Amino acid sequence: MTRYFSQAQIPVAAKSFGDAEKLVSQHFRMSGDDLRKNRYDVKTLAFLEDHEVKDGAFAHLCKYSYEKPSGLKPEGEEGFDFYRVCLQDNIILDAVERANTFIKFSPLMLYIAVHELIHVLRFSNGAIDFNAPQEEKEQEEKIVHNLTRSALQPVKEKDMKIVLDCFSSEFSISDLY
Repeated sequence: MTRYFSQAQIPVAAKSFGDAEKLVSQHFRMSGDDLRKNRYDVKTLAFLEDHEVKDGAFAHLCKYSYEKPSGLKPEGEEGFDFYRVCLQDNIILDAVERANTFIKFSPLMLYIAVHELIHVLRFSNGAIDFNAPQEEKEQEEKIVHNLTRSALQPVKEKDMKIVLDCFSSEFSISDLY
């Protein structure tokens, strides 16, 4: 049975992305407007298209490229890339349920939000190609995990420390499955 975020969890997930924008902006010394120039949105499992659903990940990005028809496009104006953060509610809820004595929904969502926004930022600024070979993507995942840990350092909360410990090189939250 597929599980979805509850009415109480949806605002927590939304708040996590608002808080993540602030943390990522702070970490990379950007204004909030600079971060928002990187076009993205966030959808929960209930609103994803079939191709946006992915097993085995808390969330993943889909990239969409938009271009105006050539007759409507002013000279010199390019199209743009747009990223969708596809939250996999069922995977997130399963991890929280399995580890409910120590992994809480809110700090896990904040970790996921910061992690995905760092990906959006790095893809948007060309630090890595969205369509890079698998080996490069695996290396990028390590880089983003480290950047996420660093961006979350200002969060002084024991529940966040536990989430960060779960994403350390010594232990993986995926080991909870």
